[in-house]
Amino acid sequence: MTEKQTSKKKIWLGLGCLVVLVAALAVIYSVFGAKPVAGSKDITIEVINKAQESTLYEVSTEAEYLRQAMEEADGLTFEGTESDYGMMVNTVNGETADYSVDGSYWSFYVNEEYCNYGIDSQPVADGDAFKIVYTAEMIQ
Repeated sequence: MTEKQTSKKKIWLGLGCLVVLVAALAVIYSVFGAKPVAGSKDITIEVINKAQESTLYEVSTEAEYLRQAMEEADGLTFEGTESDYGMMVNTVNGETADYSVDGSYWSFYVNEEYCNYGIDSQPVADGDAFKIVYTAEMIQ
């Protein structure tokens, strides 16, 4: 077998291993990933603005994901940029966080833990307590 044939064989073997790895990760995510909960839920959404003022919204919803629940919260407004991964929130209740200006962004928490998903894929369960917090980092 020539060196060129051996090299091609290694490339194909590597690609095969990559495909198997991606498939395994997809199966693991489908089994262990967050799942939406159907039915009626009572949740809270607390917004903490730049001045550290808090506004609490109590929401009764059948939403399966946070974005739907936020849309149902009476008085809560938000805007953002849509992408292939969902909405990136940049404005909440009229206050804009702009990372390029001062390192600020809106942080999302569920039950005091940082959300692992965006608002379009963050599941909502009965009793969840969400926080949306204006966060600023110092840009050097």
